Amino acid sequence: MLELGLETESLHLWLQHKRMDIFGFIEKAHEFGLDGVQINVIKDYNLDENWGALESNSDEHLRKIKELLNKYGMYVELDMRNLDYDRLVEVLEVANKLGAEVIRSYIPIKPLEKKENASGAEGAYDFAKVRYDFDMKSYDEGIEKVRKIIPLLEKYRVKLALENHEYETSEELVNVIEKIDSKWVGFLFDFGNSMMAWEEPVKAAENMAPYTYTTHFKDHIIIEEPEDKYGYVVCGVPAGRGNIDLEKCFNILMEKSPLTRINVESCHPYCAQFKRTPGTGGVEKVGEGTFKVEKHPYDYNIIKPAQYYYPHEVSEEMLEKLLEDQLNGLVETVNYLKKLRDNYSK
Repeated sequence: MLELGLETESLHLWLQHKRMDIFGFIEKAHEFGLDGVQINVIKDYNLDENWGALESNSDEHLRKIKELLNKYGMYVELDMRNLDYDRLVEVLEVANKLGAEVIRSYIPIKPLEKKENASGAEGAYDFAKVRYDFDMKSYDEGIEKVRKIIPLLEKYRVKLALENHEYETSEELVNVIEKIDSKWVGFLFDFGNSMMAWEEPVKAAENMAPYTYTTHFKDHIIIEEPEDKYGYVVCGVPAGRGNIDLEKCFNILMEKSPLTRINVESCHPYCAQFKRTPGTGGVEKVGEGTFKVEKHPYDYNIIKPAQYYYPHEVSEEMLEKLLEDQLNGLVETVNYLKKLRDNYSK
């Protein structure tokens, strides 16, 4: 049967605010009846500078994590960013110790203009969370960086999955993967990220499925944001509350990809800017279907969409509210995915 897993971003507030550590996260995934975890090793607010939600790469720490995973018979994958060779080597070594078969990353974009960011909402922890014009040569540079690491992927028997990470269209990524031309390099298909490049998720699924090794399962809506350049942003919601045709995307992946696992990355609460010019991915404007405009999930006068991911920057009261909503919403998402799997298996 298709295995289901949980990515640490799904409970980012709980991890960032120390309501849960990596062991508690694994326990929660097991409590949900899931088969594995995907651990983010990227620094962020209040997380380890080098190892993010993983917390440490010490042998003792990794041994304890592996013991807990083995206790429950769970798989593990790792999430990193960028393609720096030395960092990839570090993460591959951790993957080898934990028994991870897949590492997700994404092609680093090179901003044409560097900005100073003061808050998390402005990209202080990850500038890829906000819109930048970027140099298209980033793709060519990314291809060369990936080619350099392939011998190590082969050595460790680990696959590298490049994600559609808000900036890239599926056609651009397919062009990259065909140029790399290695069985050790494929995709992480994110069910929602193509929207930020004005691309229908179903279209992205069709294009990416044959090369897809792992996933981020999620749902999105569009909401108004008068302060944004385009007047709207993409907003994460629990699965089933959004407008992505999740069933169609799921079925495409089942029929056209080699996937044996689907991982939940419920980016709720989180809103993302459109990263590309309207029409880049084939969608010219918001208003219909997947891009239908919905009501704000929270009072705009209290918290702005860009602040959903870091609600402590608004107030402790808002943080507590979103902590509760994140966990409850995740339960909805996990149950929705289980139903998709069960219906497909009938």
